[in-house]
Amino acid sequence: MSKGKLREQLKGYQRMKPLIAIKEYLMIIFCTIPYAIAVNWILVPHTIVGGGLTGLCEIIYFATDAFVPIWLSSFVCNLALLVAAFFTVGWRYCVRTLWGVLWYTIWLKVIEIPAEPVVSDPFMAVILGGLFMGSFLGIVFLNNGSTGGVDIVAMIVNKYKHLPMGRVLMACDIVIIMCAYFLPEIKELPFGRGLEKILFGLCYTFMAGTAVDWVLNRTRQSVQFFIFSSKYEEIAEAIMTQVPRGVTFLEAQGGYSKCPSKVVTVIARQYESSKIFRLVHAIDPDAFVSQSQVRGVFGKGFDLMAK
Repeated sequence: MSKGKLREQLKGYQRMKPLIAIKEYLMIIFCTIPYAIAVNWILVPHTIVGGGLTGLCEIIYFATDAFVPIWLSSFVCNLALLVAAFFTVGWRYCVRTLWGVLWYTIWLKVIEIPAEPVVSDPFMAVILGGLFMGSFLGIVFLNNGSTGGVDIVAMIVNKYKHLPMGRVLMACDIVIIMCAYFLPEIKELPFGRGLEKILFGLCYTFMAGTAVDWVLNRTRQSVQFFIFSSKYEEIAEAIMTQVPRGVTFLEAQGGYSKCPSKVVTVIARQYESSKIFRLVHAIDPDAFVSQSQVRGVFGKGFDLMAK
């Protein structure tokens, strides 16, 4: 089939792409609110420094006796990191990250820091705050967004050194949280109380990371498609160009009709399922599609095989 004819059949799908993008941008706006709430209502009132760039901005906030607000230092630092990311990672990553950074900054400024913590018990506060913030941050990632911070540093390091991003993020978080011990508010406390503040920060970061992983892993599961359609060539071309995922043709023959045909097989991530279904429906609404979960997929575009 010619590319012109394929584009004609995909018009319905192309019309939906702007709506999908709008939905994702709106989700980023909504989901950065709980992130800002967790910082201003839980961490700051309890003098607990979390990980990431926000933790560094908290240190600046406490060290300057609230003279430099968290929203201002966060925006300035993120802007500097985005400039670096523009020349290393690429502009596509920077666009949505800038959107997330802008709204996260706005919510940090709009949501006031209360005089007393919303949750009085600090241990319960870091657990609830970490789960609350991490869950919504995971949704931001699912909508191809980011709130910047040390994520940008990890991506830049990974580009040149090929170090695991998780290891880079963990190292940055631990260093930032440990630096909080030298703050006057914490250093003047008895050793046990000061150490407790550091442990609370580590606990908060661990709970947030666990929540992010839980949200992402529920959609990072892999799925396998078997697509039966007389327009298998058009469907395969659309999946390879629009998703994009590789496809494989399996030789088949109808048991009743005895007509030879080909079955399109695709392995993709869970979050790509809806896009594949839309493509198939746009090309052949009468196609027969089977979708199943797979326990593990290893290779290019998926997980690395253990050595």
